[in-house]
Amino acid sequence: MTDADALDLLRLVESVARAAGQTAVRYRTSAELAVTSTKSSPTDVVTAADTAVEAQIRAAVAGQRPFDAVVGEEGDDAAGTSGLRWVVDPIDGTVNYLYGSSRYAVSIAVEDEAGPLVAVVHAPAIDETFTAARGHGSWRDGDRIEASGCGSLAEALVGTGFGYRVERRRRQAEVLATVLPLVRDIRRAGAAALDLCDVACGRLDAYYEQGLKPWDLAAGRLVATEAGAAVSGLAGREPGEAMVVAAGARLHPLLETVLTDLDADRPS
Repeated sequence: MTDADALDLLRLVESVARAAGQTAVRYRTSAELAVTSTKSSPTDVVTAADTAVEAQIRAAVAGQRPFDAVVGEEGDDAAGTSGLRWVVDPIDGTVNYLYGSSRYAVSIAVEDEAGPLVAVVHAPAIDETFTAARGHGSWRDGDRIEASGCGSLAEALVGTGFGYRVERRRRQAEVLATVLPLVRDIRRAGAAALDLCDVACGRLDAYYEQGLKPWDLAAGRLVATEAGAAVSGLAGREPGEAMVVAAGARLHPLLETVLTDLDADRPS
């Protein structure tokens, strides 16, 4: 795919994400908003909006790029033959969404054999959109963004998140108890894709979390890396469900070392 093709694809993904965001907003103010099921625990919820928004995105992909594969949080994987795969979180931050918080987003990445190629994280409640294309940088509402240059843990504002299972939450609390005294402060906002975008634009100096799924990570990872952040797992491993650490280039090794020493990616 040429650079021009990738940028055309990015424009398509942004259009799909914005339309999906309109549907999410509409559901949020309608009588149709309800918890329809749970996943890993009773607090890990799926709403009717999650299902409807993902179905809308899948229909858009089928109509405009029928040979692309699709992986989504709420549906079965759809195979493709083009070599491209859409990774979709219809509503990242579902609990926030359910409680009326504006901290949620439609998160879509398109990957090729080398990983995320283009990404869009659209927060419809505040009409803010992060976009990125591999090798072309990251933007917020059309303006270029860059990750923080912070190089001190003591001066770092750090985001994190917690899983839904009791065992994982207990272990994450143990890690947090060590990290908190080392940093400026901690934020827990409840939407991983937006946390990664906050690293990309300097609203956070760093972010770490265990338990992210591919749809939580794919789009935000590209936005962060194209803004100059490092995104990894621990001890040289790839970012993934075991651990994601995202920070500017100076801060990243400092936070990664702390988390590695704590064995923060240990299964729980």
